[in-house]
Amino acid sequence: MSELPEKQVKRLRSLIQEAETNLAAAKELLISVMGDEEMPRGNVEDVAGKVIEGVFDGQAMVGPDGKSYPVPANYASKSKLIEGDILKLTIADDGGFIYKQIGPVARRQIIGTLVQHDGGYYVEVGGQEYRVLLASVTYFKARVGDQVSIIIPEDNRDAVWAAVEAAL
Repeated sequence: MSELPEKQVKRLRSLIQEAETNLAAAKELLISVMGDEEMPRGNVEDVAGKVIEGVFDGQAMVGPDGKSYPVPANYASKSKLIEGDILKLTIADDGGFIYKQIGPVARRQIIGTLVQHDGGYYVEVGGQEYRVLLASVTYFKARVGDQVSIIIPEDNRDAVWAAVEAAL
């Protein structure tokens, strides 16, 4: 077999990541519709499976091996996760992903204007833009041009992503 061109490999990786994210989002939606009847009982610590700790990058958790694990957008939005937060992922024996925030980074709130371009939503603050999750925009029913309160890392080390606190 010949090797795939780098562009095709990147596309395949992107498709796999998207599929994993969609699967996690579908599970999250099912839980929100059906309740937690399908979820294991007890604490996350009681669930048998593999445990991985990693850092939230704005969309996913990056494990110590550099592998990216999809974080459901609804969970990231509801929990107001920001870049640098430490997460614990338990991969249950049945394949379910259970996340828990275990190390939030220092935060600060700022206010900016919601804009949309390149297929995503951003909040512009003083000439700098922070990407925000679509799940947050739809949850708060924010519209382009609205003032939005966002949360960023306190030290703002080149943060690309922010969590939406509220639409004003």
